[in-house]
Amino acid sequence: MDRMDHARRRFAVALAAMAGFVDAVGFLSADGYFVSFMSGNTTRLGVALGTDVPRALVPALLITGFVVGVTLGALVALKAGARRKPAVLGLVTLCLLEAALARVLGQHGAMLAGLVLAMGALNNTFLRDGEVAVGLTYMTGALVKLGQGLARQLAGVSGGGEWRPWALLWSGLLAGAVVGAFLQDRLPLGCLWISASWAAIMAGVAFRLPAES
Repeated sequence: MDRMDHARRRFAVALAAMAGFVDAVGFLSADGYFVSFMSGNTTRLGVALGTDVPRALVPALLITGFVVGVTLGALVALKAGARRKPAVLGLVTLCLLEAALARVLGQHGAMLAGLVLAMGALNNTFLRDGEVAVGLTYMTGALVKLGQGLARQLAGVSGGGEWRPWALLWSGLLAGAVVGAFLQDRLPLGCLWISASWAAIMAGVAFRLPAES
């Protein structure tokens, strides 16, 4: 985040908000499991394996689906080259459309599959030297960088203000989660269509960003 221009920072915050939106909908739809936060699912997998093995199936499938989504997104990014952002977001849009349609048809498992694939793929949006530069669906690293930046500022070290972009990224995820939970409660059949439209708009925005190598 600290190396990005303002346009890309705003873009990243908007995508983090979308991720928060989708994860809140998934969390409320999946009995407290996550479609983007795999650390939480891993903890639940470990607890289930230690106490009630049959309950390990759901978190195991969600973790597997997330890895598959990351892999598909990475393949799309590699093929798309300089236009990887709109290409990856196009894939995310398709996955969210599938999830929205599955919900309408009452296919709960297919809906969760679409959500977790979308969130895995989304993390390929910001890459640097082939590695994830900004994690959009998990905020532990962002909060660590926020804390480190605050420490530098309090100590009077140069570059201490670099915590602000990470605070904005976290705030975006939180705001998206609030909206997602609100709409899941009041508009359950419509909220995933909103997330798919959001992703499609972000794909269009990505085309307007300068191409990257």
